[in-house]
Amino acid sequence: MNYPVEQFAPPAAPAPTFIGQGTAVEQSRAVAEVQAAVIVARQFPRNEAQAIAKMRTGFAQHSLAVRSFFRFKRGKSPVSGETIQFAKELARCWTNIHYGVHELRRDDAAGESEMQAWAWDLETNERASTTFIVPHTRWTTEGGGRRLEDPRDVYENNSNNGARRLREMIFSVLPDWFREQAKEIANTTVEKGQGAKPLAQRVADCIAHFEGLGVTVEQLEENRSGRPSEKWTNLDLGQLSIISESIRRGEITVEEEFPQQRVTVGEIKQQHEQQPAVTRQAEEHEPAGEGSSQWPSARQPGSGATA
Repeated sequence: MNYPVEQFAPPAAPAPTFIGQGTAVEQSRAVAEVQAAVIVARQFPRNEAQAIAKMRTGFAQHSLAVRSFFRFKRGKSPVSGETIQFAKELARCWTNIHYGVHELRRDDAAGESEMQAWAWDLETNERASTTFIVPHTRWTTEGGGRRLEDPRDVYENNSNNGARRLREMIFSVLPDWFREQAKEIANTTVEKGQGAKPLAQRVADCIAHFEGLGVTVEQLEENRSGRPSEKWTNLDLGQLSIISESIRRGEITVEEEFPQQRVTVGEIKQQHEQQPAVTRQAEEHEPAGEGSSQWPSARQPGSGATA
């Protein structure tokens, strides 16, 4: 027996019964805008030599180079890469690139938004897009999540998630060699630092800046693989400037990047065993009165006492 194909076809999505005048005008305007952009891109194609020159000039600026990279910790491993500002600057220099992020649907009852990020090279007609779901939840470093109810918090959460997808879409339509050249130039600019200050002065300025954030020199030296500050290089200062910018943008906190050093029970026991026998005997027979302590002194977080 032959069954009609319509019997197995999914039901069609209901079409809107009424389209207002404003919606119709906006649809026509969007179509005309896309057609005009394609025509202009074909009439004025990009000049790759000029694009490279614009890219080199842009990423030679220290303010842009520092904002081109991010760094944060996921678990115990650091995660780093290029920011959305880096991708947008590449698209601007390459020219004839359209990109954007759209919120397709918001479901407050389910606590999620459906979004789309896309990038389009108008000359080559190469287009990359991705559709993804963003939960209305803010995850903490402890592993838990908090439901977002404030519309402003939901908007900022969607924007942050959309920016990461948009960055990858822009990278998808750009040549890899163009991106790698820009990254190399930006890294060199960050390492050189801003201005013509000598290296020692830049080290001192860096230490003073992080001390204002509550970070000690010892914590900075431990972050730089235990190297003392007098042996820091331009690369060390460049990485610290990227960390500072990531802290300013809220991608990582000071406590996450520079955890407080705590003395363990094993370290206290080892220190006690290393004391001379006479001193230990005196401590064992000393009465625990006012002003005395039953435990060896230990470094407390944020204090200047030594163990």
